[in-house]
Amino acid sequence: MMKQLPYHEQVDRENTQRLRGMIKELPPFCADFFRGIEPRTSSRTRIAYAYDLKIFFDFLHKENPVIARLDIKEITLSHLDQLLVSDLEEYMEYLKYRFNDKNQEVVNKERGIMRKISSLKSFYNYYYRRELIKNNPAALVQLPKLHEKEIIRLDIDEVARLLDEVENGESLTEKQKQFHDKTKVRDLAMLTLLLGTGIRVSECVGLDLDDIDFNNGGIRIHRKGGKEVTIYFGIEVEDALKDYLEERMEMEPVEGHDNALFLSLQMKRMSVRSVEKLVKKYAKLVNPLKKITPHKLRSTYGTSLYQETGDIYLVADVLGHSDVNTTRRHYAAMEDSRRRSARDKVRLRETHQ
Repeated sequence: MMKQLPYHEQVDRENTQRLRGMIKELPPFCADFFRGIEPRTSSRTRIAYAYDLKIFFDFLHKENPVIARLDIKEITLSHLDQLLVSDLEEYMEYLKYRFNDKNQEVVNKERGIMRKISSLKSFYNYYYRRELIKNNPAALVQLPKLHEKEIIRLDIDEVARLLDEVENGESLTEKQKQFHDKTKVRDLAMLTLLLGTGIRVSECVGLDLDDIDFNNGGIRIHRKGGKEVTIYFGIEVEDALKDYLEERMEMEPVEGHDNALFLSLQMKRMSVRSVEKLVKKYAKLVNPLKKITPHKLRSTYGTSLYQETGDIYLVADVLGHSDVNTTRRHYAAMEDSRRRSARDKVRLRETHQ
């Protein structure tokens, strides 16, 4: 019997195979770019690049009079070298509103446009630094101004109500209640874990049985980029996990899913998509106006940790942000209110009655 690959390696292998297919649909010179960035990027990041570049070359094929006469495979680096800043600005305009291969309308908001232009900047930089092209118009394109998004998170009482809802399922429909009886212990363990550690949903579904260490109160997870770290949990998470593990030990997983911690009703490792649906189902009962996703549970944890500790470096470390500025951007409003609260903390002179 073949040895079962750890989840993150399995995902990496599937992504790499998918990426090979995507690269075949791009001009041949693109393969060098993907080989060049491979040591510094995750397979998921490279897939995002391939997707963005496919949209760019589709745009050139539709809108550029010279390239329109060519097959996408016939586009060369010299064509790339001849593009002007105005061509790329036209591309930004095109991104706001376009039709995909299935003739469905796609509307990109500013963040979506920003990611696609950032991908293009990396792409051009790669060839420019290696002196394979003389011009780098992408470096001159200004990224769209981003409007800061308000962090959506659950309030303290909403967190308690969410976990109550998972536990008793009172507001669910009759049909949902039938499933709830079979999954409530698992769902409670999963949501308590997400809310109590701030791990990503991909890290949560990737957990194996031997990744939990109750002696030290920690779970071993694989961060983006493959780094292995231990995240520690409190007593509430421990109790919820132990309750679920009693059930989990009675289950008979499908072959290839034996080590998975969280199993679906089909006895397979749960997918990111199914956890997203599960969070949405319960969160809608607690606050239908907030669009709560697993990532918002992560923000909820980050907010609570920051309010308790005031240590932005600790929050960045626990959430696995490689750059503390990412964390700071997220929690800037809270930093400001903390700074404001400092104004009355220091007395210069005693006030006399």
